[in-house]
Amino acid sequence: MDDFLAHARAATQEMRSVFPETPLLRNDHLSAIFGADIWLKREDLSPVRSYKLRGAFNAMRKRPEVDTFVAASAGNHAQGVAYMCRQFDKTGVIFMPVTTPQQKIQKTRMFGGENVEIRLIGDYFDECLSAAQAYCAEIGGHFLSPFDDEDVIEGQATVAVEIETQLGRVPDHLVIPVGGGGLGSGLLSYFGTSTNYTFVEPRGGACLRAALEAGKPVTLPAVNNFADGAAVARIGAKTFEVLKGVGLANTLTVDEDRLCTTMLDMLNVEGVVLEPAGALSIDALKDLGQSIKGKTVVCITSGGNFDFERLPEVKERAQRYSGVKKYFILRLPQRPGALKDFLNFLGPEDDIARFEYLKKSARNFGSVLIGIETADPANFNRLFADLDAHGYAYRDITDDEVLAQFVI
Repeated sequence: MDDFLAHARAATQEMRSVFPETPLLRNDHLSAIFGADIWLKREDLSPVRSYKLRGAFNAMRKRPEVDTFVAASAGNHAQGVAYMCRQFDKTGVIFMPVTTPQQKIQKTRMFGGENVEIRLIGDYFDECLSAAQAYCAEIGGHFLSPFDDEDVIEGQATVAVEIETQLGRVPDHLVIPVGGGGLGSGLLSYFGTSTNYTFVEPRGGACLRAALEAGKPVTLPAVNNFADGAAVARIGAKTFEVLKGVGLANTLTVDEDRLCTTMLDMLNVEGVVLEPAGALSIDALKDLGQSIKGKTVVCITSGGNFDFERLPEVKERAQRYSGVKKYFILRLPQRPGALKDFLNFLGPEDDIARFEYLKKSARNFGSVLIGIETADPANFNRLFADLDAHGYAYRDITDDEVLAQFVI
């Protein structure tokens, strides 16, 4: 353990020649809400807007003999590797899925410049990863894992070194987002038992929780990629060796739709732009309750690579989770005045956000797709009660994931 602490501190010092420490900022808004001393470790303010360049830096500085580094990533790891290839003047070959958003491809290219070659392979990450590993073996390069690498883990531990220095002590509680486990295992290796931990995962990618339940790393049968910075199908073998004793009680899974409410809150109230994975630790505060009252809590905001083209989706999901927006299919009589009759049921705070209807010939009734926004979720209780009282047939499809993908 002492060797790990010394190595992490040495890596932190070496990093200062490449990029400054990220700020640790007390957040008055969150502190007031949760009755605790809440601090945010702003990894979203690093040069690549995530902590991933730390692990890439540490791995590259320890291998000066390597000419070519190979990586597979659809996001932050790719940008961190690209940035460091340029800093160390190394060649980087980065494999990304064909489906990767252009914004991420362009940023990776921008950070790496002429030092980096980007190869788009496969529709899914697994295909991309296999191609990258095969290519790496073929050319005799060094495959730089996004998390399952001891040097990467040590590099991510520099976040802990900075927290301890900036705060002047070890915090009472750390809230850490988990994807493949590199960040979490780095912080746990550094702080050990000197603090309390909460490890947070998106519900659709809770690979640490699955591994803890099974006693070993397992592959999730399906992954929800919304929180793509933390949506990992299988925890790393090396990272799980560090994390296997944390206990289920110290883990949380966060609903992706609820996560959107936190992203919007941080954007609208604090002016802080976070990607879904970057908001995980803040959203988890809602579940910690009395356990953090009066405590000094540090949340790791792990990334801020957010494409604003996704903002409408984030707002939509947040409204649906909060209950102020619903979609339903209404069976409406095909007669003059039927729509007007329905509109009379809407209250002063109800707003039609979606309306699709095509009159069918030779039918007495037609189906209408309606989306309604309102100021208070309780308004829907009144609306549905009125519809029931007047014999209208309808179906709420707001939480029907399969149907919603087609019509919403």
